Amino acid sequence: MLRTRLCDVLGIEVPVIGAPYGPYEQVDLAAAVCRAGALGSLGTAVRPVADLRRQWARMRELTDRPFAVNHTLRPLDEEAFQATLDERPAAISFHLGVPDDLVERAHDAGIRWIQQVMDVRQAEQAVRAGVDVIVAQGGEAGGQGGEVATMVLVPQVVDVAEGIPVVAAGGIADGRGLAAALALGAQGVSIGTRLLASTEMNIAEEWKNRIVAAEARDTVKLAHSDRFMPPFSRPGGYAFPRSLRTPFLEEAEAHPERVRPAEAGPRIVAAVLSGRGHEFLPFTGQSAALVHDVLPAAEIVRRIVDEAETALRRAADAYTPGTAH
Repeated sequence: MLRTRLCDVLGIEVPVIGAPYGPYEQVDLAAAVCRAGALGSLGTAVRPVADLRRQWARMRELTDRPFAVNHTLRPLDEEAFQATLDERPAAISFHLGVPDDLVERAHDAGIRWIQQVMDVRQAEQAVRAGVDVIVAQGGEAGGQGGEVATMVLVPQVVDVAEGIPVVAAGGIADGRGLAAALALGAQGVSIGTRLLASTEMNIAEEWKNRIVAAEARDTVKLAHSDRFMPPFSRPGGYAFPRSLRTPFLEEAEAHPERVRPAEAGPRIVAAVLSGRGHEFLPFTGQSAALVHDVLPAAEIVRRIVDEAETALRRAADAYTPGTAH
């Protein structure tokens, strides 16, 4: 079975991380990913702490394997972060900023830190902060991210990581993506859009079906998301979300001045918490073009690893040093 140093750092069997989905409840998915030997993740955004504790308790009922809890600077909920430290998951993942003080608090609690970055500057900050894993997320990714393409960003981050395992994210939905990430010097991949279209993911079937039907150009970067997304709780955070189109987003991008932040933000949060978030903001990456069905998470993880091994063998067979091709 394919294994890298990332597996040793996180205590997992295969070099795959299931991405977190902010406010969306994903316990069943995360547990299935963990049972498949990968690292499952749980989001925390805009969820009450009591709800998060219930999720964590259920997660531990479903699996005794390592998992990660995610936080962001959009916004950072200090109560939820402290509750996470008290819960002591195997890892905390974080994006939209590199908070040195939070990294130190996690390490003091014996928790690994997985830092997502969107450019090489953030990667250098992550190295200085002493993080345990760096996720280099390209602009192809769904949700909140940057603009640099994965193929460009990953080797840049590998070059400055000083031995910290690098994980590639953005545009990866099958084993060829994992094989390519390893060739670029990464130690594994983080999978988001492909796992949204899984049996266990607790989102509307309409959203999953749209992912299966989507082409890469059906997803768009949102230039005016600050009009309706939660504000950053610390300076220096930035992101340009990617989503499938909806009537709300079409209007917001064409006429941002018509979107009233005080009304739009709470309206979207309420929709997300009631299971209707996809009607406004169905975060989805360009890798939707590589997703052709809805499958159990364990099968998705297995296929990615098997396909990567096959792709790496084929690449080795296709090239002989010193031989012209």
